[in-house]
Amino acid sequence: MTTPADVHDVRDPALPGRLLEAERDELLPLLRSRSADDLALPVAACPGWTARDLLAHCAAAFTRVLEGRLEKGVFTAESNERDIAERAGWDVPRVLDELERGMTGVGPLIARADGVLDLLALGEWVHAGDLRETFGVPGAYAGAGLVHALPLLAQVTRVQDHLPLHADLDDTDAPLRLGAAPGDRTPARYIGPAPVLVRLYGGRATAPSGYELAGATAEELSLFGW
Repeated sequence: MTTPADVHDVRDPALPGRLLEAERDELLPLLRSRSADDLALPVAACPGWTARDLLAHCAAAFTRVLEGRLEKGVFTAESNERDIAERAGWDVPRVLDELERGMTGVGPLIARADGVLDLLALGEWVHAGDLRETFGVPGAYAGAGLVHALPLLAQVTRVQDHLPLHADLDDTDAPLRLGAAPGDRTPARYIGPAPVLVRLYGGRATAPSGYELAGATAEELSLFGW
């Protein structure tokens, strides 16, 4: 897998949609094969939520975008809980159908949002990793979507003016530049696997070994308030 070093410089509006479509094709068959007991498992990355709750949250988020219901206060903890409660009486196939419809249809809407919703696509992909980890599936934050997730991560961190970071990844041929253009702060440096980098930016716990991070703390990298 090759990640161009200059993806930092230009926003690709179609990138979030490509990521979600690639993830849809991998994730939905996995979800449709899981038992009710699997969907009742707690998700470590989302305290208080089961796998089914997380599915309901993701499906609802996409539906809000499709329906243009992005009013002030959306995606807060309270809003997320309301979305989950609204789907509590749905059967699982209905939730999965909503999720599939969203992952298929939101790409063009995110593309037209000038970067405002790019983080939503990245966040939902990280949540897919949360589900894989909950089910004990290997490669939780990797898979076919990683080739799209890495440049999207660079894109999102640039739009957010996040701290600059230079990543030398074990599983790509070129370094990845993330965050703001270098200025007063010397870019931080990461060396290690791409999935661990995703975990760090996602605020997910990771083993203290297996990667090197200098010039920043793991807490500083986190993009999400989960």
